[in-house]
Amino acid sequence: MYRKEEQPLPPPEKFELPFEGKLSPNNRWVIMPELIPWDDFEEEYAKLFSAEKGAPAKLFRMALGTLIIKEKLGTSDRETIEEIRENPYLQYFIGLNCYQQEPPLESSMLVHFRKRIDGELINKINKKIVKREIDKSDKEVKKRIVSKKKEKK
Repeated sequence: MYRKEEQPLPPPEKFELPFEGKLSPNNRWVIMPELIPWDDFEEEYAKLFSAEKGAPAKLFRMALGTLIIKEKLGTSDRETIEEIRENPYLQYFIGLNCYQQEPPLESSMLVHFRKRIDGELINKINKKIVKREIDKSDKEVKKRIVSKKKEKK
C-alpha cells in the first residue's frame, strides 16, 4: 500500500536537531535535494504499489535518497542505515522533518528499493536533472546577453 504524506519539508535552517543546532545550507546533503526532482517521480513510484493491500510504503524521497547515500558513501546496506541514523544531514536528505535517533527504516528495505527504482527510472531522473540544469544555464546566459546589450546602449 502506498500513501503519500503531505508534509512540507522545512528549510534546512528549521530542521529540528536535539541539541538546538542548525543545518548548514552549504552542506552537500542540503544542496543536493534541490537538484533532484522528487515530486516529478513520486507518482510514477507510487504506481508500483497497491492502493489497498500491504503496509504503507516508504516515500520516494526516502527510497531514492537512501540508495543515493549508499552509492555516494560506498557502504553496505546495514552501514548505510547506520550512517543515516547517526547523521542529521543524511536524515534531512531522505526527507525527515527532524533528527531521530532510531533508524527510519530497516536495511532489508534497500533490496526492495533497488527492485523498484531500476536503471530505467534512474536514467529518467538523470535526464530530467540535466535538462533542468541546462535550461537554468541557458536562462542565465540569455540574461547576461540582454544585460550587456543594455549596457552598450
